[in-house]
Amino acid sequence: MGSILIKNAKIVNEGTIFEGDVLLENQFISKIDQNITNFSAHTQIIDAESSFLIPGAIDDQVHFREPGLTHKSDIASESRAAVAGGITSYIEQPNTIPNAVTQEILEQKYQLAAQKSFANYSFMMGGTNDNLEEILKTNPRNVAGLKLFLGSSTGNMLVDDENALEKIFSSTKLLIAVHCEDEQTIKNNLEKYKAQFGENVSVENHHLIRSEEACYLSSSKAIALAKKTGARLHVFHLSTAKEMELFTNTIPLEEKMITAEVCVHHLWFSNEDYATKGNFIKWNPAVKTENDRKVLWEALLDDRIDVIATDHAPHTLDEKKLPYLQAPSGGPLVQHAVVALFEAYHQGKISVEKIVEKMCHNPAKIFKIEKRGFIKEGFYADLVLVNPNWAWHVTKENILAKCGWSPFEGTTFNSRITHTFVNGQLVYDNFKVSDVPFGERLLFDR
Repeated sequence: MGSILIKNAKIVNEGTIFEGDVLLENQFISKIDQNITNFSAHTQIIDAESSFLIPGAIDDQVHFREPGLTHKSDIASESRAAVAGGITSYIEQPNTIPNAVTQEILEQKYQLAAQKSFANYSFMMGGTNDNLEEILKTNPRNVAGLKLFLGSSTGNMLVDDENALEKIFSSTKLLIAVHCEDEQTIKNNLEKYKAQFGENVSVENHHLIRSEEACYLSSSKAIALAKKTGARLHVFHLSTAKEMELFTNTIPLEEKMITAEVCVHHLWFSNEDYATKGNFIKWNPAVKTENDRKVLWEALLDDRIDVIATDHAPHTLDEKKLPYLQAPSGGPLVQHAVVALFEAYHQGKISVEKIVEKMCHNPAKIFKIEKRGFIKEGFYADLVLVNPNWAWHVTKENILAKCGWSPFEGTTFNSRITHTFVNGQLVYDNFKVSDVPFGERLLFDR
């Protein structure tokens, strides 16, 4: 395996930015210095030209649809899009077909990724009302955690038996990640709008059907249960201002037993965008109001929210063009998440250091990912070069997700990811992805 020297980079790590060089050898970062002059004659040299060098982003929530739904996307296609977007590691969710709710099915997904993933990978074990025995077999060393759907599930994955839920929370030491929306509240809201509009309910009512109340009721119950049982809880894709009162910034991240995630779409869009974007921004939980977005940003910046992720969940264009009630929720985001946050940097909403904290450092800390998420000697060389002054336009032709569309289509971003390195290999170079997948299974220091 050859060596690579990145020169003249603005290195972003642990709250600082400093200019220097980074030498990559045998999968790892071997040296960081202001001016590295001692290297092999065969070393590939990349001049960063004062671009930001950041750790590869770690996306703690994606749906790559394999196995069972590969007409929408698959591990190879979406991990290619991920590395093009500066995401070098991902944690995929269990609601594939079949659902990953047994150790055998879970391991089959790992075997698929070992053959075809361009980014590093882990897969969550899925919980149901009746698979506690399987959950307890999960190895915390090589599985990211346990995913529980407390709303908006597929297959047999809705965990709605309160006794079963408490038993899971009480029995496992795994990190428990939850999707929180109260199903009965959503059902009642939907019936109200169907009584008014019949089958012609508009997507502009989506945030009122999958409402603030539905989110808060479910997330507050999950947090109360975590406090009661001492479980390690991570709440996915928060979308409302009201939920922010449930989280704290008064203790260090390493001491938190309850952590929080926000997704790019809830930071970028508001319900006002339904008029133009329609089902292309139909997600669960729903994109909410401008005030919700404002308070989510505040909570992100003051550290009540710990992580930024994507909830990348593609559907085909034909599926998204169906009427609102038939169109599925979710969309592709891994290719554009990092540059979307850099757009917020250009707008003065967030610093580059904070982007790296929320997309790289904190996911590594929360999941205790071994030797990733930082630019440190001895760590895996998962790195991304971002040119903050090289604008580009999202078109159908440069979208890499298998579904072929993006909610960001037509957007001009002022920053461009020029190079992505995974395990010391250059896997993406100015719109060209390597033909060889170099992703490896993530390991966890627990």
